[in-house]
Amino acid sequence: MRPRSNRLAALKFQIDRLEHRVERIGHAALGIIVFVLVLGSLMIPAVSAAERVNSQSGPIIVETVAEGLNHPWGLAFLPEGGMLVTERDGTIRLVTPEGGVSAPLAGGPQTEGWGQGGLLDIVIDPEFETSGRLYFSYAGVDGRRAGTAIAHARIVRDSNGARLESLTEIFRMNQLSRGTRHFGSRIVFAEDGTLWFTVGDRGDPDRAQDPNDHAGSVLRIDRDGGIPSDNPFRNIEGAQPELWSIGHRNAQGAVRHPETGALWTISHGARGGDEINIPRPGLNYGWPVISYGRHYSGFSIGEGTEKAGLEQPIYYWDPSIAPSGAAFYTGDVFPQWKGNLFVGALKNRLLSRLTLDGEEVTGEELLLSELGERIRDVRQGPDGHIYLLTDSPNGRILRLSPAS
Repeated sequence: MRPRSNRLAALKFQIDRLEHRVERIGHAALGIIVFVLVLGSLMIPAVSAAERVNSQSGPIIVETVAEGLNHPWGLAFLPEGGMLVTERDGTIRLVTPEGGVSAPLAGGPQTEGWGQGGLLDIVIDPEFETSGRLYFSYAGVDGRRAGTAIAHARIVRDSNGARLESLTEIFRMNQLSRGTRHFGSRIVFAEDGTLWFTVGDRGDPDRAQDPNDHAGSVLRIDRDGGIPSDNPFRNIEGAQPELWSIGHRNAQGAVRHPETGALWTISHGARGGDEINIPRPGLNYGWPVISYGRHYSGFSIGEGTEKAGLEQPIYYWDPSIAPSGAAFYTGDVFPQWKGNLFVGALKNRLLSRLTLDGEEVTGEELLLSELGERIRDVRQGPDGHIYLLTDSPNGRILRLSPAS
């Protein structure tokens, strides 16, 4: 485990301190594909602008696939082309392979742009070709209280266009609160078809150490909301059975390792202490008892950086970069990057490329700082290119390609 620090990051930390403080083919699938292609000419046209930037492996091209998205949060690729994008205000849009952006799809989860909450991640069911099912994370709102929730729905089309049907909420965290921060919300399918997802501490750090509270944890459920029989807290009195691991601050990045199948999470620290963890079942990752960061006031957090019985991150950033979405690269478009982990950064407005030796981070390259964009999500496309979502009122989908 090695901290990363440089003078540029320290300067950016001071500039962005206030911003960081508040943080802001079955029939179903075939129908979607036809709909996306037919409506392509009716959608907002894609932007063709591209920019050449440098990397340690040579120049790369950053192309704008689509723009005009309102704080996009999650990106998912349809099996036979096109993408689905969530916007934090509750909107879901279809984007054609050429970049046409649809009108909002009806039938999605009911939510609000609740601070850092709203409509957040989206993933495709592994059996999407037959089920047509999508999964969403969002802020489930009840009056003036909210908490992370998970739902699934089917996407269908007819003569009236595409929409979502059979929306079913399968999880809502057990203690809603009035805070507007730290919803977590990345969703990852495990190899056995169960769902991992992250829930932040909701701005109340001590909740992350309470096993009777869903806040500040990684959770695991079946695709219809049931509790897997081997969940580590299932048979522990006074603990929530959905828990997989506890002691997490606010993991907005989560991804399954392509070889080991293990879950990796990337979590926001406070003033420093962003972490990469590999959450093991039943373990405690320390927040807020231990941390490599400090409170925004400058005071120390908890009892230091380590304590018996609490797990260490495999890597951390100090100063913070405010990490978000992440992806392992396995494609052929960038063969020199195979096996690397890519992490988007919000505060530092860049893409971090991490080289690995097993579970050890051996190096880091900071990419795309020239763009000045908050990188919200990172995905590898079916074509082997790297796709990014930028978080702004005029959010974009970007595609990375080698220049040669």
